[in-house]
Amino acid sequence: MDRRFRLVLACPDRLGIVAMVSNFISSHGGSIADANQHSDPTTGWFFMRVEIATASLSFSREQLEEAFSPIAQSFNMDWTISDSSVPKKVILMASREAHCLADLLYRYHENELDCEIPCVISNHDDLRSMVEWHGIPYFHVPVDKDNKQPHFDRVSELILEHQADSIVLARYMQILPSEVCDQYPHRIINIHHSFLPSFAGAKPYHQAHERGVKLIGATCHYVTQELDAGPIIDQDVVRVSHRDQPEEMVRLGKDVEKTVLSRGLRWHLEDRVLVHGNKTVVFN
Repeated sequence: MDRRFRLVLACPDRLGIVAMVSNFISSHGGSIADANQHSDPTTGWFFMRVEIATASLSFSREQLEEAFSPIAQSFNMDWTISDSSVPKKVILMASREAHCLADLLYRYHENELDCEIPCVISNHDDLRSMVEWHGIPYFHVPVDKDNKQPHFDRVSELILEHQADSIVLARYMQILPSEVCDQYPHRIINIHHSFLPSFAGAKPYHQAHERGVKLIGATCHYVTQELDAGPIIDQDVVRVSHRDQPEEMVRLGKDVEKTVLSRGLRWHLEDRVLVHGNKTVVFN
């Protein structure tokens, strides 16, 4: 894809937002390559994502930000402008289960995910050979169940050291402390092996089996202090029946988990996810 600037904004809804943004871009000779918008009548907020062909502009992203800033202030916008040619740095975190991590590494290897992966962090050493085959550094940071703080301290150091833009919990079976969640708002992505808000917490497939559900699913969401309750990016389901035992549900669920996590991460990397309160607008 040709290089583009991505303007993403949210603000109180009012007349003239689309016209103002479009006129601003055209007045500088800019060409809009893609545009999406949504007006939420419940909250009274407006959301917009615009891709601008950089070849049509004669100035940098920083200059574009400076020129757009007065408009953003006049409409009280929450906004960002990113450059598609600058990939985000994404740290992957995992435990022993390989399916989500292996899927993301494959998609990264096949250039399906527009990002850099500076390292993988795990509390076990089981997945090292798979990660290092991809030429990615692997950090084994053990967890002492009686004192987890040294583990989280080291994790925080590695995130800072590698200047991560985002963190993906690819079945990382630890609960991040609140200080880490607060430091990276809407930048930590988790895959939960359940269709939230149903069956939060441990062993959701076993919970689903006991409840006799006919659909199981997975949820990709941003991490907050409240466990499994952050803004939802994507969800999907697969049908099951009374014949399926928990082990079969786990097998079926893993396929859904991989798809939902990779899809949610891709939308995040492409600046398609706008968070408002504890909900998201996803221009997919």
